[in-house]
Amino acid sequence: MIEVVDWSPVWAVDFERVAVDLRRALATVPGARVEHVGSTSVPGLAAKPILDIDVIVERVEVPAAVAALVGIGYHHRGDLGVTGREAFSAPDASPRRHVYVCEAGTVNVRNHLAVRDTLRVRDDLRDAYAEVKLSLATDPDLDIDTYIARKSAVVQRVLDASGEFSEDELAAIHRLNDPTSPEATACRT
Repeated sequence: MIEVVDWSPVWAVDFERVAVDLRRALATVPGARVEHVGSTSVPGLAAKPILDIDVIVERVEVPAAVAALVGIGYHHRGDLGVTGREAFSAPDASPRRHVYVCEAGTVNVRNHLAVRDTLRVRDDLRDAYAEVKLSLATDPDLDIDTYIARKSAVVQRVLDASGEFSEDELAAIHRLNDPTSPEATACRT
């Protein structure tokens, strides 16, 4: 079952607490940015109660950023099939979070930032996205791949509204959210 709950201001507080530790660990990594992304980063948006955090660095700094996170207890899980992104398990369970070291400028990072930034200023799209997510979460048999696929259409609207992507990039993002595509399968294995 997919758990989607109403937005909570606690998420912003939790992010800041985690971000302090991450920024401290990354202090020697030039240009490292810690960004709260995903639905928990959008005030008013219903979300799965798990923070998504991107540590954004230039490609040359990825190894240093990975080492910095490992140095404070994060477990490096590899790229999980997404080029330019390294995934981590947190050293503790509170708050629940996904942390990624991401190469600056990749479509993946631009996607995260564009969705967040667009939903923060477009209440109509935020509300449409929340409605879809809450509706999907009522199905107790829904798996994560189907959940992702069924919210893809509204995410595509958000990305299109952002004006940040070419048609080819939008098509590539859509393929990542299609559970039958090889790109999506690689990301979830």
